[in-house]
Amino acid sequence: MRRVEKPWGHELIWAETPRYVGKILHIAAGQRLSRQYHVEKDETFLVQSGVMHLEIGTGAALETIVLAAGESFHCVPGTIHRMIAASDVDVIEVSTPELDDVVRLEDAYGREGTSAP
Repeated sequence: MRRVEKPWGHELIWAETPRYVGKILHIAAGQRLSRQYHVEKDETFLVQSGVMHLEIGTGAALETIVLAAGESFHCVPGTIHRMIAASDVDVIEVSTPELDDVVRLEDAYGREGTSAP
């Protein structure tokens, strides 16, 4: 298992193979991940605890859905998305193995790859 510190919390990568990756994302209350999409990476999120707002869309129109413990969302490649923690939240993420496939559109922490403020 590998822990990766992030400005919004941390992730625990508990499975990593050539075919899939399993992570637990811990997002601190009030924090948000990048607004992003993936070219190849296909992922599914399951909220383990807490509540998050998930911004999703395929273009300029984004909608926000609220996910609580036990609820999931399948995010196909090309879907713009961002997780926002309404409370401390733990999210189980299972995905294809393209961990570096992140196109950031907006990032609250000024990370590389952001094309819009």
